[in-house]
Amino acid sequence: MTAKEYLRQAYRLDQKINSDIAEAARLREIASSVSAPSLGERVQTPQSNEAPFVRRLEKVMLLEESINKEIDLYVDLKKQIRTVIDTVPDTDERLVLKFRYIHNYTWEQIGNELRADSRTVRRWHGNALTHVVMPENPIQI
Repeated sequence: MTAKEYLRQAYRLDQKINSDIAEAARLREIASSVSAPSLGERVQTPQSNEAPFVRRLEKVMLLEESINKEIDLYVDLKKQIRTVIDTVPDTDERLVLKFRYIHNYTWEQIGNELRADSRTVRRWHGNALTHVVMPENPIQI
């Protein structure tokens, strides 16, 4: 795994978590809605005493547990990435990495923050990637 691939993981995991949270919210809304009664003929079968929405809510809760585990991984990954970035000796290069991989800034936003043009920011980024020392046991998603 390259330094860039390692650092980019946090952004991807953040996107995945946000997507899963939106999905869980939609599923919770659907699970708590009242379904229309069936007017067709019914065949008598043994049924559980639980309301149908209970099973759906249990599935939503399992998804939310999974999201919580992803959030824990995200926090650990961000902490490890901060530690890796802090080892880069040059201040400008270190700031570019922090803005890009910790704060998820665009190149233009980084340029505005550092008062530098896009080419300079990208050059600092390229140099910074060569100075990144990967951790012994990098977190991989």
